[in-house]
Amino acid sequence: MTERLRLTLRVDADNKPALGHGKIRLLEQLAETGSISAAGRAMGMSYRRTWLLVDSLNQLFREPLVVTRPGGGGGAFLTAEGEAVVRCYRAIEKEAAQAAAEQLAELEKLLTPQVG
Repeated sequence: MTERLRLTLRVDADNKPALGHGKIRLLEQLAETGSISAAGRAMGMSYRRTWLLVDSLNQLFREPLVVTRPGGGGGAFLTAEGEAVVRCYRAIEKEAAQAAAEQLAELEKLLTPQVG
């Protein structure tokens, strides 16, 4: 990979944005924290925005990616399907970056030189 360029991926489903680095990072944060609100805070998002993103992901796939725990302590966790989606996206991302490395290096040579 180059120092100045980074390849990012977005996966569309039914001609609509479905998955990208932001939603995947949210799922990873949720897995780390065990909390929808903590995951959102870690990413600088409101609880409402975070919940809407989680809900949209749960609606998109046959099985929910995130399940909440009922009760006072609450919490949330990734399902096996959620873990599989994160693994699959990260694998696609890695393979795409490797495949595009030569072209990204070529593009980087065409950039205006950095000042400073």
